[in-house]
Amino acid sequence: MLNDTLASVLSKILNAEKIGMNECVSKPSSKLIKKVLGIMQDNGYIGDFKEVIDSRGNFVKINLIGRMNKCGVIKPRYVVKVVDYEKFEKRYLPAKDFGIIIVSTNKGIMTIKEAKEKKIGGRLLAYCY
Repeated sequence: MLNDTLASVLSKILNAEKIGMNECVSKPSSKLIKKVLGIMQDNGYIGDFKEVIDSRGNFVKINLIGRMNKCGVIKPRYVVKVVDYEKFEKRYLPAKDFGIIIVSTNKGIMTIKEAKEKKIGGRLLAYCY
């Protein structure tokens, strides 16, 4: 049994990127995983993905484009106010405006940049650059 399915998916993607694969298959599928993959796709880190429904549970096929250097989950999932976003950007990203941090807010899952524009805080989920 998996404890953190999002961490499992991101580590599979990162390992597949490192060895140069074009496609990655991840077994657990959830709404959270699909939202995070959608944000990564919108920012150009992965290609398109699709959920395949079978009798033993659903899985996600992800097309990789080779643009990702590192990605991972943020544990523990810190609760962050708008004024503290910059502190966590310095901690998890290598440079300013390089990469994304994905945050879960009461308005949905989005990047820190969108959350700053809307002036809402949330819980940190993952980073990618």
